[in-house]
Amino acid sequence: MSSDAQSGNLVKPEMSSEEISNQSKHQYEPEVAAVPFIFSTETLSTTVGGAVVVKHAGQPQASIFAIGLYSSNDSWVSYLGVNSYQLPKLDQWLFSGEFYRANYKQGIYFVPGESGAINSGPNVAESSPTHRIVTVGDESYSKVHIKYVLPWGKGTNGAARSLMPSKQGDDFSWDPRQSGVTSIELTPFVKTQELLGYEDLPSRAQGLELKLDWDNRDNGKNSSRGGHTSLTVSRDFGSSGHSDINDDRESWTTWEFEQSAFFSLGGNAWFPQQILALNFYLADTPTWNEYDSGTEQYQRPPSFAGVSLGGFDHLRGYSSRQFVGRSAVLYSAEYRVQPEWQPLQNLPVFNLYDVPWWQWVMFAEAGQVADNFSASELHDDMKWTLGAGARFEVESVVVRAEVAFGEDSKQFWIMVNQPF
Repeated sequence: MSSDAQSGNLVKPEMSSEEISNQSKHQYEPEVAAVPFIFSTETLSTTVGGAVVVKHAGQPQASIFAIGLYSSNDSWVSYLGVNSYQLPKLDQWLFSGEFYRANYKQGIYFVPGESGAINSGPNVAESSPTHRIVTVGDESYSKVHIKYVLPWGKGTNGAARSLMPSKQGDDFSWDPRQSGVTSIELTPFVKTQELLGYEDLPSRAQGLELKLDWDNRDNGKNSSRGGHTSLTVSRDFGSSGHSDINDDRESWTTWEFEQSAFFSLGGNAWFPQQILALNFYLADTPTWNEYDSGTEQYQRPPSFAGVSLGGFDHLRGYSSRQFVGRSAVLYSAEYRVQPEWQPLQNLPVFNLYDVPWWQWVMFAEAGQVADNFSASELHDDMKWTLGAGARFEVESVVVRAEVAFGEDSKQFWIMVNQPF
C-alpha cells in the first residue's frame, strides 16, 4: 500500500522558493485527521484499526500517512509514509519514505508446487505452477524515494509547485517539455517475506529501483484528462556466499512499463463528470533464464518481489500475487462517474471530515503471466476481471471500496489511492 496524501493549492504560483520557505512557517500549520475503522476479511477475521493523515507536516507540500490494524486472530499490519520533503537549496528534489510491517496468522500465499522449485536446475526453463497455502506470514518492506523533478512543464518553478493539481484554464499538451511533471526517481528498497513451513524459500530482496516518470494528469486523485507514463527498472545485485541461506540472494533484474490515459465523456444533470480511464501494463524479467553455475540457481526474484498479477491494483478479481512468472501484460478500463448527489458530507462520522467528492466506478481487466516474454503466450487464455466500487476523497486521501469477480474467484478490496 502506498499513500497519496499530497494537498492541492499549497502555494501560490507567483511565490518564489524563498517566500514559500518563509511564509510556510506561519501560514501552513500542520493539519491532523484520524479515521477509525472496523471490517472483516478471510485473512484477518474481524479487524479494528485507524488511519492518520498529517498535512503540511513541517513543510507546505509535505505529508505523513499512517495505518495500523489489529485483528481477532492476532494478525497485525502497520504502515508509515512520509511524503514530499525538501532539503534546503534543492528546489527540484523531493524525498519520501515508506515503511511496512505485517504479521498474518492465516495469510493466503501462492508458492511453487515444490518448495524451491523455481530455481531447481539448469534444465528447468520455467517456474513450477504455484499453489495456494494458508500459513503464518511475516512481511515487511522499506523504501526511500529520491526524486528529481526536471525543470520542464509544471516542474519549471520547482518540485513543490509541481504537486499542485492543474486548473481548468491551464495550458495542456502532449509535449513533456510544456506540460505535466517529468521526474527521475531512485529508490533503495528492502523487502522480506517469511512463511512458516516454507523456510527454504527465498525470504529477502534488496536493491535499487530507477523510475522514469511523466505525469501529465490534471489531478492525480481525480483525473479527467491527460495521462501517466512510467518505466521502472529494479535490480537486486545479489549476496551469494552469505552465511545465512535465507539471505543468500541471487542477482536479478525486472522492468515494468505502465501507460494510462483519461478522457472526459462530458456530463449531465445527474452525473456532471464522466471519465473513461484506460491503463496498459507490461513487465518482464530479462535475467529469468540466466543460470549461475556457481550457485546452481537461476537469476530470478523471489515470488513476492518479482513480476505478478492479482491484488488491489492489477487483476483485482484474484488474490494478491496469485499469478507469478517471468513476464506479464494487463489491460484495464474504468468508467468513473461523479454523481451530483453527494450525501456523505452529511452522514454521521463522514461529517467530521472534509469529503469534497465521491465517485462510482465500473471496471474490466484482462491479463496474463507467462514464463516467456512472448506476445502469443501473454495473450493466450487471458485471465479477466469485472467489478464495481465507490471511491471518495477524505482529508486529501482517496479511499476506494470495490468488489471484483474473476473466472473462478471473487475479491473485496478496501484500499487507498486510485489503481492508476
